Amino acid sequence: MLKIALYEPEIPPNTGNIMRLCANIGYELHLIEPLGFNLEEKQLRRAGMDYRDLANVTIHKNYTAFIEAVQPKRLLALTTKGSSDLYDIPFATDDVLLFGPETRGLPDEILNQLPSEQKVRIPMQTNSRSINLSNSVAIVAYEAYRQIR
Repeated sequence: MLKIALYEPEIPPNTGNIMRLCANIGYELHLIEPLGFNLEEKQLRRAGMDYRDLANVTIHKNYTAFIEAVQPKRLLALTTKGSSDLYDIPFATDDVLLFGPETRGLPDEILNQLPSEQKVRIPMQTNSRSINLSNSVAIVAYEAYRQIR
């Protein structure tokens, strides 16, 4: 099963929406601490916590603990610094899609560990900074779903 991983997410409604998406599409969701919110926050509950029982969510104390627990066969980092176009990637059911926090993206210390072909970019206008996290996850998750199904 494909996995979505959020590295230090900061905004409760984004994580709630992603939790809801994962519940509906059947993907695992991994949250890598520290989180920028409490899982009981009202905004998170409103956006997706009613799907918490339907979603397969795992919380990891840090990035190292996440890697040790999941042992990804292939980790794809979604980043505006990516050199691989989303639509050129052949997705597999055992892929892990890693997304960074809303205000700063994935840190260089993580990106530098990956080969360039595993740094994936969502196509957008050259003057654009980024796409909202929950929108980005939805775009990538459904492209992977389209390919895999």
